[in-house]
Amino acid sequence: MKKVIFATQNLGKIKEIQSMLDNLEVVTMAQAGFNIDIKETGDTFVQNAIIKAETLAKFTDVAVIADDSGLEIDFLNKQPGVHSARYLGKETPYGEKNIKILEQLHGVEKSKRTARFVCAMAVAKKGLPTRTVSATLEGFIGYEAKGDNGFGYDPIFYIEDEVSLAMLSQEQKNAISHRGQALQLIANEIMDFL
Repeated sequence: MKKVIFATQNLGKIKEIQSMLDNLEVVTMAQAGFNIDIKETGDTFVQNAIIKAETLAKFTDVAVIADDSGLEIDFLNKQPGVHSARYLGKETPYGEKNIKILEQLHGVEKSKRTARFVCAMAVAKKGLPTRTVSATLEGFIGYEAKGDNGFGYDPIFYIEDEVSLAMLSQEQKNAISHRGQALQLIANEIMDFL
């Protein structure tokens, strides 16, 4: 089975990605023996994905996939955006981040709670041009956190009334999620890198 490195330490992402790319062995940076703190200095999700993929690809002959994803809330001027992971501090638990967002949207009507998850992915390998894809999932921020099946902002992100992303099974989520859509697109690109 061909191996690819996914430039993350987030085991939730790896679980989601491995279920989509089941014909490949997907390993984290740590599993591949890398302990690199890659700074996300880009202004866009695509720029950050490229930075991560190309930085790690310099140190290996294996294809590297990286993503940058986040939550854009229209009422909050598309925040937390590219700073989603670092919103309120990188070490702040997502439960606290979700509570803060719900507090910021207190009293805001549903029509103004529109939001989207954005995922940009890049695949890089020494000697080959980096390729990128992007996908989004439109929804809204609910009035409470619901569900136990997701991670991050999934419990407050609703795809329809009374259904948060964290209430879906992994298979249901993969079929519609921003990361699932981007993975389907990157799966078409990755074969040229193996």
